[in-house]
Amino acid sequence: MSELAPAPHASDPVGRDTSLLSGELRLAGRLDARFFALLRAVQGSGSLQKAARAAGYSYKGAWLVLETAGNLARTPLVVSQTGGRRGGGSQLTPAAVELLHSWQQLQQRHHRFLAEQDAWLLSHPHLVNLLRSLSMKASARNQFSGTVTDVSQGPATTQVTLDIGHGHSVTASLTSAAATRLGVAVGQPALALVKSSEVVLVCDFAGYKLSARNQLAGSVSRVQKGAVSSLVGITLPGGAVITASVTNDAVDALAVAVGQPATASFKAYAVMLAVPA
Repeated sequence: MSELAPAPHASDPVGRDTSLLSGELRLAGRLDARFFALLRAVQGSGSLQKAARAAGYSYKGAWLVLETAGNLARTPLVVSQTGGRRGGGSQLTPAAVELLHSWQQLQQRHHRFLAEQDAWLLSHPHLVNLLRSLSMKASARNQFSGTVTDVSQGPATTQVTLDIGHGHSVTASLTSAAATRLGVAVGQPALALVKSSEVVLVCDFAGYKLSARNQLAGSVSRVQKGAVSSLVGITLPGGAVITASVTNDAVDALAVAVGQPATASFKAYAVMLAVPA
């Protein structure tokens, strides 16, 4: 009985998974890919001990999951053999072979279903941009999704401005070589990433003006104190939140409190720009 290969996910030319959907297939609420990997390994090796290692179970854990499944199914899934040239071993029962084959067929159908829904999502560009911005994983605490509204290219550096909604914008300063490599252009979706340690919290300008290109005014919505520093969240008009990492001494000196007006300031070179690949 030949094994059915799952349909491939969407990928780019270098093999990265670019699909927007993921979903775990389970049978009866408990039989997952790991369980069927165990059955497949038993079928291939004839040894429960080897199969357990291959599927990431302990020997005892493998026996337990197989016994539990067999009890619920009212038929054993694996039987032990004694004697013979190999000194015994384990093999799947006909019920387990049928169950494994059904899983392989369902897995193929599951992948096809996800591929069809992924294609539907790709036909909605605005939804795709939203999902891709949500799927990015980076250590920078502040991540803003926006659209490039201006690209001012100079001989050495390029200023890129993003509209992040509700009248707010963020400007990034990057090398012109990087801007060219990224293919930055007006109208393009992009992400602005800013570390919380790069954000300066201003509670009172006292008549002064700052040189920092980015100054986002809002109000303090949270103060999360740590052993040495605090994370201060500033909610902007429209609901976006930017977080600043501030020493506890500074929080006390500025008397930072929830509801207080504040401005998050950061230089353009502190902004890392990300564009769709």
